[in-house]
Formats: sequence, C-alpha cells, structure tokens
Amino acid sequence: MRHRFGIGVAAALLAIAALASASVVYGSTVIPFADVIASLARGLGLASGDAGPIDRIVVDLRLPRAILAIAVGAGLGVIGLLLQTVTRNDLADPFLFGLSAGAAAGAVAVITRIGDRIGIFTLPLAAFAGGMCATAVVLILIRRTQGYGPERLILAGLAVSFLFTALTNYLVFSGDQRAAHSVLFWTMGGLGLASWRNIGIGIAGAALVLCYALIRHRHLDALLGGEETAESLGVPVARLRTMTFLVASFATALLVSIAGVIGFIGLMIPHVARPLAGPLHGRLALTCALFGAALLLGSDLIARILLPPQELPVGVVTSSIGALFVVSVLLRRKA
Repeated sequence: MRHRFGIGVAAALLAIAALASASVVYGSTVIPFADVIASLARGLGLASGDAGPIDRIVVDLRLPRAILAIAVGAGLGVIGLLLQTVTRNDLADPFLFGLSAGAAAGAVAVITRIGDRIGIFTLPLAAFAGGMCATAVVLILIRRTQGYGPERLILAGLAVSFLFTALTNYLVFSGDQRAAHSVLFWTMGGLGLASWRNIGIGIAGAALVLCYALIRHRHLDALLGGEETAESLGVPVARLRTMTFLVASFATALLVSIAGVIGFIGLMIPHVARPLAGPLHGRLALTCALFGAALLLGSDLIARILLPPQELPVGVVTSSIGALFVVSVLLRRKA
C-alpha cells in the first residue's frame, strides 16, 4: 500500500506541474514556452525589460487562474471525502447538501437584481452569503432531528438543495434576461474571475478543509468502523459530524464564491484515491487534494481550448467526466 501511495503522489505532483505549465502556455492564444519563462522572470523581478501584452496574459491572467484551479480542485476533493465519511454515503458531495445551490442563489441574485454595488467582490460575497444561509438551514434541520443518524442529514441537505435551486430558477426567469448568459456560465462553474486579488479566497478554502482533515484524521478513521465503535473509542460522533459538516460548508462557500458551481469532483476523487492511498484519512486526504487539483487543472485546460476563442464552463467538462466515471463504476460492479 505504501508503494502504491508513493507512486500515486508522485504521479499527481508530476501531473499538476505539467498541467499547470500547459494551462499557462495554451488558451485562446498559444504562447511559446520560452516567452512564458521570460514573462515570469520579468514578473518576479529576475529579468529587466518593459512588460508587454504577453506578460499581462501570463502573469496577471493565466498564472493566478492555474493557482486557483489547484486550490479549488484540492478543496473540493477533500470536501467530498469528508462528507462521504461522516454520512457513510459514497455519493455525498457539496451538491447533495445544498451548499452549492445556496451559493448559486446568492450569486444569481447579484447578477439579475443587484449588480456590482461594491466592486469586484460583490459576486463572491453574495455567493458566500448564499452558501452559509444554506448551511444554516441544514444545521437547523439537523438539530431538530438530532439522533437520527446520517440519513437525516442527507434528507435535510436534499431538501435545502431543492429549495435553493427553485429560488435560483425563479431569480433567473423573473430577473434581467440580458444577464442569462452570465448566470448560465457562473452556475456551471468557471475560473475566469481569477486574479491576484481574489485567489486567496480559494487558497483559504482549500487550506481550511485540508488542515481539518489532517488534524481530525484519527477521529475520521474511527467512523469507518461504525458509530458504536467510534463512540467506544471516545469519539463524540454527533459533534464530529456537525463540526465536519460546518467546516465543509464554510470551505465550499469560499470555493464556490470565486469559482462557481463545479460538480462531480467531490464525488469522484475519493473513489479514485482510495485504491492508492487506502481507507485511512491521513494519506487519503492528501491524495484527494492532489488528485482534485490535477483533475480541475486538466478540465479547465480542456474547457479553454476545446472551442476557441470561446470558453466552455468548466462544469461541462467535469460533469462529462463524472458521468463517464459513474457509468464505468456501474459496469465494473455488474461484471
């Protein structure tokens, strides 16, 4: 198992490095790798010369976008792992609990009703507020049904997801129809908002959930044996489940507020990582972070070069990969 884990980590790191380099080079305009290196050197102050249009594309647009893709992919991968563990449901991800739907409702309210009243951070703040509202509703429902296990958590999440999805649809159809394209692109995910001013939001969300998973990995491991076993080992299961959901919700709100609604990464990545890292959360959380970063980097690269000069929402790519993944799992289990 250690051998497979080491190979998986090394392969993921190489894939991240290669995909990050490709994402800076390729796009609607292909920039030679030598020019990329020169632009980065000027941006870091290691070379002299005046900054030109290529420098702006490389340093101000593509590089922060690659960093944001790494952060968001890593965060969503670990969030999916945490939610699947505490609910003991292999299909759990931020979509299932209404977290993404709440953030989408907040963002759509800004796009169709309010506008950029407070500048560039209006959309991220609204999405974050929507995500936390959805979290609050789910936690209230959980508290009212405390002691009924993870299945009630899932039902509460589904109810909240349907509620905020209905609210989003209402805002779209009753609001400014000229904003429909922006709404569609944002609700299907995209990294076009990435800049040096806001990528810290994505990095903070990924760091929060990964640090939590690594600090609580022994308690999370105990849940694998069932709630009774975990309680006998001194793990406060109800409190751990609530805290884990709260951390996952907060991190999801941060990530969705800057990258939109990107599906299936939280669902797929834990299933891909477990055969290589094993079931224990110390190694598994790190592997999920690396695999999630690589998947979103690759998906964003495909979304940018598939239909130039247009850019597809990255959620179209991740959903397509996710559908193929689920079908392959079903066929493999049938066989």
